[in-house]
Amino acid sequence: MNKICIYILLLIITFSCQSKADEKENTKPLVDYVNPFIGTDGPGNTYPGASEPFGMVQLSPDIGIPGWDRIAGYFYQDSIITGFSHTHLSGTGAGDLYDILVMPTNSRFNKRIEANNFKPYSTFSHQKEKAFPGYYSVDLLDYGIKAELTATKRVGIHRYTFPKDGDSQIHIDLGYAINWDKPTETYIEKVNDTIIQGYRMSTGWARNQKVYFQMQFSKPFDTHNYYKNDTLKIYPMKGNTKIVIKYQTLDDEQIIIKTGLSSTSCEAAAHAIKMETVGFDFDYQQEKTTLVWENQLQKIKIETPDENKKSIFYTMMYQNMLTPNLFSDYGGTYKTANDENGQLKQGKNPISRAEGFNRYDTFSLWDTFRAAHPLHTILQPNLVPYFIKSLLAHYNETGELPVWSMQGSETDMMIGYHAVPVIVDAYFKEFDFDAQLAYQACKESAMVRDRQIDIYSEKGYIPVDEHHENWSVSKTMEYAYDDWCIAMFAKSLGKIEDFNYFIKRSKSWQNLHNEANSWMQPKDGKGNFITPFIPKAYSPYFCESNAWHYYWFVPHDVESLIKKTGGTERFELKLDSMFTYHPEPTDKLPLFSTGMIGQYAHGNEPSHHVAHLYSFIDKPSKAQKYIRQILETQYKNEPNGHCGNEDCGQMSAWYIFNALGFYPVNPGQNAYALGSPLFDSATIELPDNNQFKIVAENNSKDNIYVKSVWLDGEILNRNYITHKEIMVGGTLKFEMSNTPNLNKVVEKLNSTKVYGSFP
Repeated sequence: MNKICIYILLLIITFSCQSKADEKENTKPLVDYVNPFIGTDGPGNTYPGASEPFGMVQLSPDIGIPGWDRIAGYFYQDSIITGFSHTHLSGTGAGDLYDILVMPTNSRFNKRIEANNFKPYSTFSHQKEKAFPGYYSVDLLDYGIKAELTATKRVGIHRYTFPKDGDSQIHIDLGYAINWDKPTETYIEKVNDTIIQGYRMSTGWARNQKVYFQMQFSKPFDTHNYYKNDTLKIYPMKGNTKIVIKYQTLDDEQIIIKTGLSSTSCEAAAHAIKMETVGFDFDYQQEKTTLVWENQLQKIKIETPDENKKSIFYTMMYQNMLTPNLFSDYGGTYKTANDENGQLKQGKNPISRAEGFNRYDTFSLWDTFRAAHPLHTILQPNLVPYFIKSLLAHYNETGELPVWSMQGSETDMMIGYHAVPVIVDAYFKEFDFDAQLAYQACKESAMVRDRQIDIYSEKGYIPVDEHHENWSVSKTMEYAYDDWCIAMFAKSLGKIEDFNYFIKRSKSWQNLHNEANSWMQPKDGKGNFITPFIPKAYSPYFCESNAWHYYWFVPHDVESLIKKTGGTERFELKLDSMFTYHPEPTDKLPLFSTGMIGQYAHGNEPSHHVAHLYSFIDKPSKAQKYIRQILETQYKNEPNGHCGNEDCGQMSAWYIFNALGFYPVNPGQNAYALGSPLFDSATIELPDNNQFKIVAENNSKDNIYVKSVWLDGEILNRNYITHKEIMVGGTLKFEMSNTPNLNKVVEKLNSTKVYGSFP
């Protein structure tokens, strides 16, 4: 009897412990799954530092050595740190920002090297480095100093733990510049023995940048010196690039710095510190920021036994929320946008004010219109109107919607006028903004006489020219897509004449389709196809791509593309070849051709929708096969975990959408093509306490094919779901299998239709 009692007691304890273990696992903070180092090695070009979601500050370590690998300031393979600057770009190919570098030093080490322009530096080890949302830390080994970083929306917060030293210093360097960045005017001054302030004007990828700052120190400094480059100066004056603050520190003494930023004034930067921080409690600020991240990550809860996949998924959610970036101050002031030459429009005030919304910038639209912005319409419904109003503010200030804007500057990088699909998508999803103004901005941006838009509208295509980045085919096709979006917008607003005009322009891609070989082929000014023509060649006619990639970029009229290709069978064969025609060892692949599966390049955006095109010809099992292959092979939970530039949330958004089981092939049409969900279940938290749950029954690594789909208990005999169906909440159930389902659906996604908007 005693043995039975003991056995029962052990069973109770065992199940109790197991239950507690399960409960502990289920309540593990989602921030613990985020790995900010994903993409810091290889081509990802991400940074590991601290920020708030969509914040103005990106406080992160800088290696201090220029180059493509260090375009975000940091490269995982390096072993030195030159300081910590307050602004960075996430996952781009553009070497800009790195504003206001801070570096603590002491008497233990004073070696300098030419590679980082003879700036102070220290070696570091990844064993003494840590990062999670809202926090970064590293030991500066040569000085024995521990550096910790956190951030609020507009304030970067440093905590440095010093050893005992009579010559501890903190260098604030406005002259620090790498890659494309170059300061044009700097100023720094002591306000009192705990406050300094100043500004850094710069040019680079974005021209006419302005960053004002104020720094507040937790301990009064003993002495300070001004420098212009390395020359000692006595007084604060324009042109001074550095101030060195000196302390005598005790062992393990901590000094905390709060840096407020603004694009308009030091006073606005100081006000940000006042509004967003309390005292010098670093841990409180860090925990508060990390909690903000936790609440954002809780918007999607996934179930999977694979811990690595959890880390990848929640890191992708994290990276998707690093941009766009807050640009306006408290009170709404911000630097007025300037054009691609860094000039303000005549009569414009250099300072603007956002009335009733927060102004955002860093719009990598060539990348993010495809999936990142559509994902924001689901996960960030409160911010989407601010994003749209920010695009419209840029239009009001410059006369055009932005192409690729940051820091209140038009970089004019990449092609298309892809603010248009972002706006049109938000309009059809019924977000609140001035639709008439938005339409006017879209139309006028498509009628300007620059970026060859005038030639395109006159000829119906862009001919080749001598420019080294002519990109004639890519421009024609992307302009055509944007024109379709404007046509749909016009139709909804009852502007039928405009609809007819833009729907005709949206077919301009057909002017470059060569019926003889079924390729999109460049033409000269007389309308003759350029020869010789090699589809796999990376030529000046295609933007960071080749003819294989751009052939499929007709998301607004896939049905016509199928006909042009020769029907469904020919279309299927050509799609098959896209994924099976591998580059040869002798082929010269450019830097951006990464994540290759045949000619498909997941590391660059033009290919991102291609796998889903199988669903337009009743071959969804092939789409499911390749979607799963991309999910499983092109993302890893390691520093070299991105197969290409992360690109301000686009690479992450692709993963999130497809891991959930759907994707916006045509971002402007208010619907998503169904794919192959990666997780056993996922629950999206929506406004008004709604939930949308995705369940994958019989899910496994082998069961990648979809046998049937159910929406709220009823069979879904179509291959898409609408945005409205997601947002009202419900359950989407996939029944998974290890064999392809060859049954045809009753209703296929129609690429030319906008769902739930107008008759």
